[in-house]
Amino acid sequence: MTTKSEHGFSEEEKRIRDAIETKYKKSPEALYQEREKRVRDAIELREPDRVPVSLRMVYFPARYTGLPYSTAYYDPPAWRKAILKTILDFEPDMYQASSGMSSGRVMDILRPTQTQWPGGTLPDNVSHQAVDIECMKQGEYDLFLSDPTDFTLRYMLPRAYGILGPLADLPRLAESAQGLNGITALFTRPEFRAMAKKLLAAGEEQEKWVNESGNLEAEAAGFGFPPQSHFGGVGGAPFDMISDFYRGMRGAMMDMFRVPDKLLAACEMMLDWRIKQAKPANPQLPGNPKRLFLALHRGAEGFMSVKQFEKFYWPGLKKALMTNIDLGYVPMPFCEGAYGDRLEYFLELPKGKAVTHFDLTDMFRAKEILKDHVCIMGNVPSSLLQVGTPEDVEDYCRKLITVCGKGGGLILTNGSSIDEARPENVKAMIESAQKYNP
Repeated sequence: MTTKSEHGFSEEEKRIRDAIETKYKKSPEALYQEREKRVRDAIELREPDRVPVSLRMVYFPARYTGLPYSTAYYDPPAWRKAILKTILDFEPDMYQASSGMSSGRVMDILRPTQTQWPGGTLPDNVSHQAVDIECMKQGEYDLFLSDPTDFTLRYMLPRAYGILGPLADLPRLAESAQGLNGITALFTRPEFRAMAKKLLAAGEEQEKWVNESGNLEAEAAGFGFPPQSHFGGVGGAPFDMISDFYRGMRGAMMDMFRVPDKLLAACEMMLDWRIKQAKPANPQLPGNPKRLFLALHRGAEGFMSVKQFEKFYWPGLKKALMTNIDLGYVPMPFCEGAYGDRLEYFLELPKGKAVTHFDLTDMFRAKEILKDHVCIMGNVPSSLLQVGTPEDVEDYCRKLITVCGKGGGLILTNGSSIDEARPENVKAMIESAQKYNP
């Protein structure tokens, strides 16, 4: 049985906190504020005491602690424990991890068609995969634009989840305004009864999942470690929302040529809806201003030209980033792929209010263009962390720190996921930030 002390910590938590205080001669709370200040100084283009380093983990905690990737979906207490051990052992200035990717048991019931996951539709140690399908056909834009709620309920969701197929038989929601007599008979059908039963089971599993997942952010904060990203805001590029969930990559790319005006209208409508739903950052919580990780999926050089980026991607992304800033957040767009020929667009953001996180972009060129305006973050290659040596990693990090860290505005981190990284290489990346100065 776990007991809590008078300060609200379990015996194990108190033991860890005592070890941290003994090592650093500081309380975890003081270390939390120290790390937050280091990160905030970098974001706001002041030169911190040293370059901060963030650890983006994804499935790395599973590999590091000897667990299968499927743990993230089917055993939330074990997954949270693995993440905390990874944070405590590697001691980054901040971390990015999920206390649970999604409930595997809920996904087993809902049967999503756009995702495959370890332990469910994939083997236990295979990373989750996005399945690119069209949940909206090109000829259905008018239906979507005229009534997005009805379209999502009767067209998109039945295609996105195997369990929700019966929803396609519902009449238009507007036809129910005068009463439900016309549709109540549908609910007696076997397929609707089965769907309702499974939705109840999914809800019960989700409630169990939430209760078992605990509060990773609070636990890590109790040991002095702030998260890289919080929740809230309006998200990132609306083009990605349409591409990821409605049209698919191929569909959205074709739409840029065949129905550009309808694609733009859908992006604008989606963003306007998200803006109306968004709430300001909570100033009462620790770690302000709140940071937001925003993955950018289709805006890279390999997906669209600069001309297309300028027309279809950047206007919506810029509006989303500016709205997030106005709401009190620090947007951290993760520029997946290469953004070398579109770096200048980020100069349109207010100075010291955002972080551009790069994957394959040349960091030295990014620093040259964005210095004194936007903090850059990245980009130790995953390949180097997986197959290189600690000396290789240290040499790469040293160059980033000494060149890109001058004058502030740099956060060191891995470029993309590090599922298969060697622990000694990850340690070398983090220790490089503690060892070298610009």
